[in-house]
Amino acid sequence: MGRLIVVSNRVNPPSDASVGTQGGLAMALSAALREENGIWFGWSGQTTEAFTGHLSIQKIGGVTVALTDLEAQDVQEYYNGYANRTLWPLFHYRTDLVAFERSFDEGYLRVNHRFADTLFPLVEKEDLLWVQDYHLLPLASMLRKHGVSNRIGFFLHIPWPAMRVFQTLPKHRELVETLFDYDLLGFQTEDSLNAFQEYVVHAAEGERLPDGRLRAFGKTIRAGAFPIGIDSEDFTAAATSDKALAFYNLMRNSQAGRKMITGVDRLDYSKGLEERFLAYEQFLNNHPRMEGEVFLMQIATATREEVNTYQELRARLDSLSGRINGEHATIDWVPVRYVNRAYRRDELAGIYRASHVGLVTPLRDGMNLVAKEFVAAQDERDPGVLILSEFAGAAAQMQAALIVNPFDRQAMAEAIAEAVHMPLKERRQRHEDLMRGVMAEDVVWWRNDFVAKLKGEGEVTPDGDTFPDGQSDDRVVTLPVAS
Repeated sequence: MGRLIVVSNRVNPPSDASVGTQGGLAMALSAALREENGIWFGWSGQTTEAFTGHLSIQKIGGVTVALTDLEAQDVQEYYNGYANRTLWPLFHYRTDLVAFERSFDEGYLRVNHRFADTLFPLVEKEDLLWVQDYHLLPLASMLRKHGVSNRIGFFLHIPWPAMRVFQTLPKHRELVETLFDYDLLGFQTEDSLNAFQEYVVHAAEGERLPDGRLRAFGKTIRAGAFPIGIDSEDFTAAATSDKALAFYNLMRNSQAGRKMITGVDRLDYSKGLEERFLAYEQFLNNHPRMEGEVFLMQIATATREEVNTYQELRARLDSLSGRINGEHATIDWVPVRYVNRAYRRDELAGIYRASHVGLVTPLRDGMNLVAKEFVAAQDERDPGVLILSEFAGAAAQMQAALIVNPFDRQAMAEAIAEAVHMPLKERRQRHEDLMRGVMAEDVVWWRNDFVAKLKGEGEVTPDGDTFPDGQSDDRVVTLPVAS
């Protein structure tokens, strides 16, 4: 039986599972690879004067990792350029922030070629390859040119944009053509899957076959929605660890009887932080009696600080939080606590557990695992309330949350008021419903579902049931692959 080889831009499994920050690729894939005894291949995060393809193979946190260094120009053009100044804003519907530069495109293709050249010697006959995220969209096509015939899957952690948005990307057709060298494409939601299928059918002159597969560019692939989960049992345990308990007590003591509304995000324009601050300000204006009774704890970990867009966002948030505090604060109460540092995973679990409201309101998000971690950290006897953006991928699975439109400031303000005043019975019922999904659809479920489909095991019906190869259900024939 072959190994599972995961390929991603960065390789950063934590040596201690408790020290990750706010959930995401590292925690999810580390758990998966420990189960599969696999290899995690990618960029080391370090630069070298000249790319050599040298690999450093080591064991970190029980995971075998294979790391390669990139040149400084690679990092600038591939990572800071095409990945984060072209694809990231485009896929999050921020066409106003997209930078189209030929050097970015060239650097992106060059690094993907270098990844393929370096990875190729590691691949054995029976291995499954699982490529992660928008940094490496064309990797399979480059591996195929090396003669790799293994099954290769791709999973997109961010949204796939609507067809007309995606068509603003120069050479969009060539990029999608490279995706047809994968055997299986995975998306976070049915919405992203449908957007991709629309592009294939209407822009790439492809077709959706009766069994749900997609055909274009003379090739046929499978595609499905595979919503990622968290390592729910471990995170639930982390929420009652000594470190989490210390942070829980710290936060509860600092609350002084007030209710804490918590947001935890990377400092990114896709997270809706400005809209969140304005909605909280609207809540204070709408409910003046709540002044001194609540506060917003916003943890926004700085990221991509060398990119001007992120520097400008940080400046705006500094100004906005300062304005709210200046207008509403009293000598013994500050309405916004705004923090730009990272916390350990167990520390965050304690913060979540001490929170009365979790505010997860991105403008566009592939999934958002913070929403699931917030639920997993709660005390079922007295749980907090999750407010969740309808534009987070997690909303499709977490309908027992208070679902909001993050662009609607008044509706957001009223959702905060509803959450703060929600009776215990309703809070318990909503948490029970959410927790059931978080525990059942965890990272192991996600991994097993994707890997099984990558191996070609079973067919997929509209309601997500699988049948052994050779069996089917009449309902399958007119609908796309779904998970």
